[in-house]
Formats: sequence, structure tokens, C-alpha cells
Amino acid sequence: MIKKGYVDCAAGQIHYRFQRGRDSNTPIVWLHQTASSSAMYEKVFSRLTDLGTLYALDTPGFGCSFDPIGTPNMRQYADWLVEACDNLGIGQFHVFGHHTGGCLLAEMAVAHPERVKSAMMIGPVPLTAEERESWRGHFPTPLSPTADGAYLKQTWDSLVEGASHDLELHHREALDTLRAYMGRFNTYNAVWDQDFVALYEKIACPILIMCSEDDVLWPYFERAQTLRPDAVAATIGGANFEPDLDPDGVSENVRKFLASIV
Repeated sequence: MIKKGYVDCAAGQIHYRFQRGRDSNTPIVWLHQTASSSAMYEKVFSRLTDLGTLYALDTPGFGCSFDPIGTPNMRQYADWLVEACDNLGIGQFHVFGHHTGGCLLAEMAVAHPERVKSAMMIGPVPLTAEERESWRGHFPTPLSPTADGAYLKQTWDSLVEGASHDLELHHREALDTLRAYMGRFNTYNAVWDQDFVALYEKIACPILIMCSEDDVLWPYFERAQTLRPDAVAATIGGANFEPDLDPDGVSENVRKFLASIV
């Protein structure tokens, strides 16, 4: 059974989903993409009941977590989430990140190598400085509420690529994105400010990278493999929403990877 809870950090409350697993296995911490929430991992969780306890955290500004003041950088977001892990009593853990979650993962793995036992990610972001600035131009302002409600349709339309494969998924993601209109803007800017490549090259634990051929970050997947030839790489399905649209592929690769590093 997937349950929900709140845990404190210095700046506010972090909301999370969790599923009890085998106490003898290392827990796995799951970090969502922008502008989703921990709900994106429920289908995968249902397929991984044989592993350790699974914790999916809502990044500050998303889901039911607190809204940060100001414009945090990626390290600050990661520090809040690590503090949440501390207060949940999580010592060593595997960590899984999707898109922005992979950027958070990189911060955690480099800052806390003694705790992060493995790093698993969908859609790594090994962009050059020039590419990051180009991406920044795609999201120049928050998609904020408007008096005529036009932002509701704008938000819905912004999710057509990928989420439209499944109407219920599209609906859930639209609600998550509407809630996180400022969180979406802030974390994307934190992604463009982060030197992901420098962190990625420093990760000392075993790495699994995955991506779908119709994921927006697929063009950079080969680069991610070249930068870390030691990483296990797998192609999965599911456009930009792989855990929802290909939960079998995601869970099978996670299980196989973890079994290979024990």
C-alpha cells in the first residue's frame, strides 16, 4: 500500500509518498520531474514491492510541499530534500531522479557520497552552457493565473507532448502544473544555472541512465553515455512520462540494475 505523509525541514514541510519494503534492503528515494509530483511514481511503486522501502518526495514548490521564498538554486532544493531524508530516519539510500529530479540527484550524490549508494535517472541533462541558455528562453516567465482563465488552456496545451497519450495522466499533470506555476519557473531556472556535467562526472557510485526515444531529452542521451561510459544505459518507452507510460520498463531496469551492484 502506498501511503502519504509530511516531514519537516528547516524551511517548511515536505510531502511524500512511501511504500514499505523489505527492512533488509536499502531504501530508494525518488525525485520527480518539473512540474510533476511524487504521484508520477505510483505505477512503478506497485511493481517494486519486493525492494526496500520507497520514498517519493514532493520537491518544494510542487505537490503538497511548502513553497520556497525567493529563487533557490539546485543545491538548496537538494539540501532541503536531504534534510527531509534525515528526519525520516533514512541513512544510506539509492536515489532515482527524472529530468529535474536527475539534477537534484547529482547534487545529492556529489555532496553526500557516503550516503548515496547508487544513482538512477531518466533523461540526464548534460547540456553545454550555450544549450542551457537556449533552453532558458523556452520558459521566460511563469505561466501565472489570469483573470480570464486563459492560463488554464495554456497549461493544458503545454502538456500535449507526451501526456496526451493518456487522458487521466494529462489531467493529473495539468493539475500539478497549475499548482506549481511558480515552482515550475524557479526550478527550470535552477536547472539552467546548474553545471550538471561537472557534477555528473564526479558521481562516485554506480549509475543507471534511461531515456525514451520520444523524450525531449533524448538528443542528449548519447552524450550522457559518452561522458560516463561506466554507466548502465537503457532505452525505455513513454515519451516524457516514462514512469507512467512504461512502468514495466522502468521497474525492470531498476530491479536488474540494483541486483547487479549488490
